[in-house]
Amino acid sequence: MASLLSLPSLLFLLIIITSLLVQSSSSKPHRSVKPCRTPLPRGFRIPLTHVDHGRKLTKSQRVQRSIQRGKHRLETFYLMATTVPGSNTTTVPGGNIQAPVCAGNGEYLMELTIGSSAVPVSVIMDTGSDLIWTQCKPCTQCFQQPTPIFNPAQSRTFQKIPHTSGMCDCENTYVFNCNNGCQYTNVYGGQSSTRGYMAQDTFIFGDSTPVYNIGFGCGVNNQGLGLTQGSGIVGLGRGPLSLISQLGVDQFSYCLPPMGEDTNGTVFFGAQANLNYSTISANHSTPLIQNPYQPSLYYVSVQAITVGKILLPMSKNTLQLNSQGNGGMILDCGTTLTYLKAKAFNALKTAFISQMQLEVSESPQPGLDLCFDLPATGVSGVVVPKLMLHFVGGFNLVLPTQNYMISEPWNGVMCLSIVASGNGLSILGNMAQQNLLVLNNLEMETGTLNGLVTEEIRLEVQPGTKRVLISYHSSNGVAPQPTGNKRTVGWLY
Repeated sequence: MASLLSLPSLLFLLIIITSLLVQSSSSKPHRSVKPCRTPLPRGFRIPLTHVDHGRKLTKSQRVQRSIQRGKHRLETFYLMATTVPGSNTTTVPGGNIQAPVCAGNGEYLMELTIGSSAVPVSVIMDTGSDLIWTQCKPCTQCFQQPTPIFNPAQSRTFQKIPHTSGMCDCENTYVFNCNNGCQYTNVYGGQSSTRGYMAQDTFIFGDSTPVYNIGFGCGVNNQGLGLTQGSGIVGLGRGPLSLISQLGVDQFSYCLPPMGEDTNGTVFFGAQANLNYSTISANHSTPLIQNPYQPSLYYVSVQAITVGKILLPMSKNTLQLNSQGNGGMILDCGTTLTYLKAKAFNALKTAFISQMQLEVSESPQPGLDLCFDLPATGVSGVVVPKLMLHFVGGFNLVLPTQNYMISEPWNGVMCLSIVASGNGLSILGNMAQQNLLVLNNLEMETGTLNGLVTEEIRLEVQPGTKRVLISYHSSNGVAPQPTGNKRTVGWLY
């Protein structure tokens, strides 16, 4: 176990995650759209800012706002993952057009510029969708955004995409209307939507050179509170219209800042994504799984969970994706909390209650399923069980305490940032991923954990027994040292 006051000040874990090829042709990532240019030789990086950055909000207020956005996102993911493509449609707000429901409503903003005059825009980064879009003038209906609305008439490099382009899938009548050019419609959770036309223009990402002919949606009829934090969305899914596919890069990664801190994160693309780490440990590999109903989403396979000294009593298949597209765990940067299937969460809850040595709060915080009453001394001396996720392939991820516990001494409680999903779908949210470097590699088809750490887990088989002792060894360098401050956690078996 670890004291809440001894949280690592910096923890970088490198997770190189790749996709498995699903036998069904419908589940393969579509790569029919030709990349806009030769893959970037140097790669590039873009700062990430939380959507509530700069607002005078407490950590508790930020969490509550994020929880509300995450509820819509969870419901949308469930609808996306459990229905036949094209059937998960809804009526566009204010009209009678049927359109598919997409994730949207993300939590982090990335800055880029569009057009020959390099107009700056702030867009939501979304690993749960593909389309890139921003609001464009002239607007039929546009929401207020923090940056000027892009005006295509002022860009010499702007051009509309004809319906004959590979970026305009006229057979997908739920998204595209090819009667007058290439028009699109996307609906997001929380009754947010965008309608407009497809176009191409020059984009500049962070410190990169200009990237020509990026296909994106010019939204002229947009609405919904879930979109107003930025000017649009950049989809980082695995579909043909996503930024990943259009750039032709094989990998991207991101590091998200801690909740409640006004610090920036970073998203890396191409050659910069692995931070130049050349050593890859096969012992820490895990595959990404594709859902044939939603091949753009990033799924991971968690087969067991350990809380402190308790290995949760659940089947290896409890959190697995099945052949009907149900269950599984989505790796998502746009959902704040981690959601677990009810059976897994109930076991997790019981394990924490039995080891926390604190009373369960009778007044939990809204949206959180398990809180504990803090003693009069606050968080000082409070010991929290370590949480370890066991992934398929032998990769064991030990989360820092701040990635699954929210401490609110001003409210006298400490709450678990993991809740029950209620619909069988699980999500590894961005709070669980904060201060981790998550790298998606679409070429190597392996997953690796490597990089800068401040603590190392060791599983030691005790002589003459079959019991495995869990302990942590602190380190001051960029890699764990053979000696250090050893803290015994408990027994795994």
